[in-house]
Amino acid sequence: MKRSIITLIFLGLATLLSAQERQLSALFNFNAFYHAEQHKPYIETYLSFDAWTLNFAPTGDGRYRATVEILLTVKQDDSIVYAKKYDLNSPAISDSTATNFNFLDLQRFYLDNGLYTLDLSVRDKASQQPPITATQKLTIFFDPAKPTMSSPQLMATVKKTETPNVLSRAGYDMEPYLSDYIPSDIDRLNLYYEIYNLPQEIGQNPFLTCVFVEDYATGKRIEGIQQMSRQKSADFVPVFAMLDITNLMSGHFNVVVEVRNKDNETLLYKRLPIYRANANKQLIANLPPASGTFASDITDEKQLNYYLDALYPIASEAEKDAVKDMMKRNALEEKQAFFYKFWTDRDPLRAEDLWREYRGWLEYVDEHFSYPRTPGYRTDRGRVYLQYGPPDFIRDEKNFVSALKLGSGNDARRRVTDSQGNVIGTESLGPVGVVNESQGHVYYLPYQLWRYNKLERDDANRVFLFWDEMRSGFYKLLVSNARGEVMDPLWERRLSQQQLEEYVVGEVGEQFNRGH
Repeated sequence: MKRSIITLIFLGLATLLSAQERQLSALFNFNAFYHAEQHKPYIETYLSFDAWTLNFAPTGDGRYRATVEILLTVKQDDSIVYAKKYDLNSPAISDSTATNFNFLDLQRFYLDNGLYTLDLSVRDKASQQPPITATQKLTIFFDPAKPTMSSPQLMATVKKTETPNVLSRAGYDMEPYLSDYIPSDIDRLNLYYEIYNLPQEIGQNPFLTCVFVEDYATGKRIEGIQQMSRQKSADFVPVFAMLDITNLMSGHFNVVVEVRNKDNETLLYKRLPIYRANANKQLIANLPPASGTFASDITDEKQLNYYLDALYPIASEAEKDAVKDMMKRNALEEKQAFFYKFWTDRDPLRAEDLWREYRGWLEYVDEHFSYPRTPGYRTDRGRVYLQYGPPDFIRDEKNFVSALKLGSGNDARRRVTDSQGNVIGTESLGPVGVVNESQGHVYYLPYQLWRYNKLERDDANRVFLFWDEMRSGFYKLLVSNARGEVMDPLWERRLSQQQLEEYVVGEVGEQFNRGH
């Protein structure tokens, strides 16, 4: 099963663009099933939209609604075998700020066995932003002469069908859970899958289904988390399973589904990878008291909540999950103990000094990088500043213009990338020509270039370039050569408002390469 977080530019979480313009965010997922009566495979696609990231427009009756234009295309080789373009409307709301909800789109269509490419384009119709796109590979194979099964599908909710609808299946209404990320507030997994053509292998004999969790790296089964059930053989067998994962700690796991015959021999099996974030149960349990420490001096719980949330740029995923869990309740002493442990885990001898240094940086980013509805530490510049410290060099350009003149003798250069998209060098394209024939200049959007002479566990001269795409004062990270950060080979074309050709290195590209 494939899953994609879709945003305007990069895979990841949506970011506020401006007070008026928001950045669409959607979660995409699909699964393959088999219609036992018609003997045809079919695909279900799922799109879940975060309403907060959409722009709502008046409907004329005092309410507001967002509309998304969706184009779904499936290709086999160079031929289009399925295509659908349609508008999806959000639920109408009376308060335009009450957008703390998600809504789902589900599509079903038949495909033959084979290899396919699925292309998806999604556009907020109330936004000036271009469509966002995603591409997924599909492999469909259901043998009509042998037992097969669908991939297991996680479900957010399961209830008996009262009125048939698009979510109805096998007598139940099931809302898919589209992410493979399982946070600590989910204590059970609802699983659905289908088994086909069993009588051709086992006749009318009963069979056994087994669902359990195993460690992703080692394949070792996790004790105490499994469900087994005895089933009757049929051409079509829908199976529901529920696993209690309350005590499953953080880590990468597989949910495994097995089908066994009466002799306990495995007939079919499928694995579904998940990531469990549940370390808060480990991190919060048995915390040493913080009395008499710098953490116990923070007695205003609201202020402490702010300090805890502001740790996110330097916290591990497990620590972020623990903070999220603690923020749900009033627990001053527990939060003080966690806060103290957080810093002593970094350096038990200098814990207080590290915190005071970080607090100084925090005050700086909140003063200089905050944006409406976004504190400084939640912005890209704030995150980088807190994660890596103050940069060694900053170049701040509000209206940078680069002149390109015919006959100047300067060479344009093209970035050369390897098979993974990493930039490995440049090559000459010959003398520079006039990019904008009417003016002979390239006009860049506002940007800031930050250089770090040396980052821990990284090479020298790491550069971060932030851009103000909407000229609103909200800077986003566009490109960086630091390990683990975003690298977009077409970043300068976007920064130059499409004036530079793809992969051509302009003046700002040279600045990036030099680090100043």
